[in-house]
Amino acid sequence: MKKKMSWIALVSVMTLMASLLAACGGSGGTGASKEPDGNASGAATTLRFATWDTGDALKIEQEIAKKFEESHPGTKVQVEAYADGFDQKLAAGFGAANPPDVMYMWDFPTYHQSLEPLDDYASKDKDLNIDDFYQGLFNYGKMDNKLYGIPAGFTTRVVYYNKKMFDDAGLAYPSDGWTWGEFQEMAQKLTDKSKKQYGFGVRAENDTYDLQGFVWSNGGSFISEDGTTIEGYMNSKETAEAIQMLGDMLKNGSAVLTGGKGQQSGEDIFKAGKIAMWESGIWPLESFRDAGIDVGTVEMPAFPGKPLKGVLAESALSIAKDSKNKDLAWEFIKYYVSDEAIKMRVADLPVRVSVVNELKKDQDPLYKPYYTMLERSDNTPAFLLNPKWNEVNRQLSAAVESIMFGSDAGEVLNQAVKDSERYLK
Repeated sequence: MKKKMSWIALVSVMTLMASLLAACGGSGGTGASKEPDGNASGAATTLRFATWDTGDALKIEQEIAKKFEESHPGTKVQVEAYADGFDQKLAAGFGAANPPDVMYMWDFPTYHQSLEPLDDYASKDKDLNIDDFYQGLFNYGKMDNKLYGIPAGFTTRVVYYNKKMFDDAGLAYPSDGWTWGEFQEMAQKLTDKSKKQYGFGVRAENDTYDLQGFVWSNGGSFISEDGTTIEGYMNSKETAEAIQMLGDMLKNGSAVLTGGKGQQSGEDIFKAGKIAMWESGIWPLESFRDAGIDVGTVEMPAFPGKPLKGVLAESALSIAKDSKNKDLAWEFIKYYVSDEAIKMRVADLPVRVSVVNELKKDQDPLYKPYYTMLERSDNTPAFLLNPKWNEVNRQLSAAVESIMFGSDAGEVLNQAVKDSERYLK
């Protein structure tokens, strides 16, 4: 995930003869096997699918749509690519009661009231084989104990490292089970300011969502588990320590600030061979390899004596509550998360255990850390715990940015809590 949303306009007619669509099961949200209603005019049914993807990923999704059409005569899948305007277009579609039938989704707190609950579909449709999914992924698609999204793709966060830079420094590669102390020691040894080379890259503008893995691993949190309290959580000693660690690495010179105004991104600096370690999700892996970097991946470091925690970025598929083609939409979702379609979406980490086992993804040294971190990603992110989180997060984001530029974490987080508490009342 990372995070986006969608819309557009143009709904359609209903189906060919019912017999042609017998494979499209499920009645009105029950998931029970039933033929969708036919259309006596013989016109094709248009199923609208909204995506935030572009480029090669979009081309693959269009190919998936064609394959679905081939197995569902009388159906036309209209792939609507909203790119960076995803959230605005989706919101407009919902507001006009004219949303796409199926859409990528991540922001369930904002949109769940406009989505069709999928619990009955998922539990009663044996063709989905819900037990074959990594179960931790379903935590991110629920609101008020109702399921609104079927996992389609995900990433956890890992540390990328440049093997050549480690070799040149005479250092052993990092391995799962390492600690933040070991990480910082390596970063110091990999830094050579005369070559403008640094051990690690720290973002000038951090996404606080991604920082939650750091914070949870140190025993902290941005908000209480019931989503009501930030005092003693966002400004706790454990939370401040985890974020201060990044600021301290910038101060001692073992890390360099990346991104922000007039600065290169961390990915670009890593590809240039000027930072030895970089923390991210799956997104930059192929670009690192294309750039000729001999890259390795490893799970995140742990704080001594504390369990390692991770945070997920997930893309799910949802059905609009206003869709007139819910049963057909469900059939499309099932195909999209089938073994066949998952294997087509090569940029995504597979969400099915059977596909991972078949492709041996969890045994590939480059991909294994994403799955070990998945096992550690059972905490619930703050934005899913409180509907006012966006307001709170503005103060938190400003505080984190200030820490990266030298402020004391404890002081600015205390102020962020004071400035934010009114939003929780």
